[in-house]
Amino acid sequence: MEDVLPRLFSREGGVDAIVLDPPRKGCEEAALEAIAKSAAKRVVYLSCNPATLARDCKYLAAHGFTLSAVRPVDMFPQTCHVESVVLMERDSLHLKVA
Repeated sequence: MEDVLPRLFSREGGVDAIVLDPPRKGCEEAALEAIAKSAAKRVVYLSCNPATLARDCKYLAAHGFTLSAVRPVDMFPQTCHVESVVLMERDSLHLKVA
């Protein structure tokens, strides 16, 4: 993902939104950096690990995104495992101008 994202974002028109579902270890910093440099206004992040989700949200928040919504999703009833879905939106002051 960290190799492909910068190329995708550099294409004409860019992207408006990004949907992430990384492995338990979360996103690589190179991927988060590419997201921060993109013109995306929204990031939807699905996570099975609250610790790496918090770490990655902190990075994106430090680079112009605001946490707008959080929703736990019980994908595995009768277990302690819960997926989390967050919506992060770019602060209006940090919007990229094409």
